[in-house]
Amino acid sequence: MLLNWTVMILYNYFSAMFVGPGYVPLGWTPEKSQDCMYLQYCKVCQSYKAPRSHHCRKCNRCVMKMDHHCPWINNCCGYQNHASFTLFLLLAPLGCIHASFIFIMTMYTQLYNRISFGWSSVKIDMSAAKRDPRPIIPFGLSAFAASLFALGLALGTTIAVGMLFIIQMKVILTNKTSIESWIEEKAKDRIQYYQTGETFIFPYDMGSKWKNFRQVFTWSGIPEGDGLDWPVRDGCHQYSLTIEQLKQKADKRVRSVRYRAIEDYSGVCCPVTKGVKTFFTTPCTEEPRIALSKGDLILATRGLKHWMYGEKILISAADGGVRERGWFPRKCVEKYQYDSETDQPVDGEKKSK
Repeated sequence: MLLNWTVMILYNYFSAMFVGPGYVPLGWTPEKSQDCMYLQYCKVCQSYKAPRSHHCRKCNRCVMKMDHHCPWINNCCGYQNHASFTLFLLLAPLGCIHASFIFIMTMYTQLYNRISFGWSSVKIDMSAAKRDPRPIIPFGLSAFAASLFALGLALGTTIAVGMLFIIQMKVILTNKTSIESWIEEKAKDRIQYYQTGETFIFPYDMGSKWKNFRQVFTWSGIPEGDGLDWPVRDGCHQYSLTIEQLKQKADKRVRSVRYRAIEDYSGVCCPVTKGVKTFFTTPCTEEPRIALSKGDLILATRGLKHWMYGEKILISAADGGVRERGWFPRKCVEKYQYDSETDQPVDGEKKSK
């Protein structure tokens, strides 16, 4: 049975790794040219982002129905490998539970056979069993320590991977991805912030958990559809989600704040020279850091107490035209006051610290 668990776990693991999530073809455009107005354009892939697709900085491609980039498989989890990845998350805890049962019963029986009960003490002799004949595989102190260590690994894997499986099943049963769940939350926040009176309905939820489940898991192992066109529930537009993404992108520009660098920053993860609090509160994320030079302009979109996330504003074509986004220390920047019409600094605001 343990061999069966191993084969099934490794099969789904390598399927998720090598089959991949599926990528939007380079240069892709919708069949109807007028639909381009509902989609975002990816400058890296030189194509429009199909519904439910997102650009992955690690893979450097637009991924169909992207859920997240998983370092375990060194690939994205998306349209083609979502099922095999989720099965891996299910089978790994089941195999570890089986192994944990074997470890527990082995240690229990071996220790029980080595216990000697005296009038005033209980002794455990690991050299040999007291009741049963010598086992085929010797069980000494080193074997006990190894079994205890393996039991800890098995239980830890069961808890950690099991929680990931529960999270994946929640989004699958609502026919969402982790990114789309976040987009839905931001849609509610946008509507509440502006009091527009809109009602955002997630378009890909078929209204039945079984129908949503069948969108990912099929008997053939090949997910439904082509990864570009998706069925939507009644009353929703084919591009309802992408239209909401465009609204959030425009809202992001409105809410973002422009900053100017007043100190150089090399882009290291934990800068020593920017203060103790900045060093120990570095964001625990795979998102990059951006190097800053004094005078650089940054459009910040979100931030923590001692760190901020934003995009460096390109002043001239000499900058290469490549977008630079990432985290930087809040200590290195100050708010940049400028006239929105002329895009020039406001008089009296050119100050240095």
